[in-house]
Amino acid sequence: MEVLPLAADSMGTRSMATLVRTDDLVVLIDPGVALAPRRYGLPPHPLEFLRMEEHREAIIQASGEADVLIVTHYHYDHHMPDVPEIFKGKVALIKHPTENINRSQRGRAAYFLGLLEGLPRRLEAADGREFKFGRTRLAFSKAVYHGTGPRLGYVIEVCVECGGEKFAFTSDVEGPALEDQVEFILAERPELVYVDGPMTYMLGFRYSARSLQASVENLIRVLEAGTQTLVVDHHFLRDLAYRERIGPVYEFARERGAEVLTAAEFAGKPIEMLEAHRKELYEQRPP
Repeated sequence: MEVLPLAADSMGTRSMATLVRTDDLVVLIDPGVALAPRRYGLPPHPLEFLRMEEHREAIIQASGEADVLIVTHYHYDHHMPDVPEIFKGKVALIKHPTENINRSQRGRAAYFLGLLEGLPRRLEAADGREFKFGRTRLAFSKAVYHGTGPRLGYVIEVCVECGGEKFAFTSDVEGPALEDQVEFILAERPELVYVDGPMTYMLGFRYSARSLQASVENLIRVLEAGTQTLVVDHHFLRDLAYRERIGPVYEFARERGAEVLTAAEFAGKPIEMLEAHRKELYEQRPP
């Protein structure tokens, strides 16, 4: 199995877009990319717009290869309603558009489904279900909170299995701080996990110290369950001090002979936290 992050916060944009190739299937998870409209009181730097366009094109190109496209929820860094044609002739497995969903995402889902009409060859809500494509199994969690409560809605987690290998993708759990967010991973016991890590750049404001501690404990539980490579990114990589925030996880991984990486590191690319460095970008490279 080959897992390729196409765009991520550690690579310069808000995204978790990931391409997965198995023996008999190509899966594109969360084909979307976006930028923070404001950070440090500043709009995106031109370099961020350039990187977003690069990532957008990479996602569109990857969609041509994919057999299955997955949308875990309806925030715009996880799907791109302006290019619905990438779903043409594909199997679309999506977060349920009307169940376990908040008002904002329900509206976005309805709009998106209207755009998709007649394009996918098959479209199904995936919450809590399993699908088989040849030797490849796609398993989905029940809907879990986007974060630590229902304010931002719900997401579905994904596990791809083929040939004895498993890859799990959490989507926007912001941790995982909650038991029902981590139980899917613990039940699947994947060797490789891609986690939306704790939202520590809002620590003390919209993210509590208790949630951070729970996330650290749950990430260690994932490693204890047998995960060898833990990719932690997305909300987590908006914090310049991200390594220190989950120091015990890095230490535990070293003791176990496992790895904790950003998506950029996993993809063999340099870490470019453009949003987190936006203030410096404006100072060093004024538009």
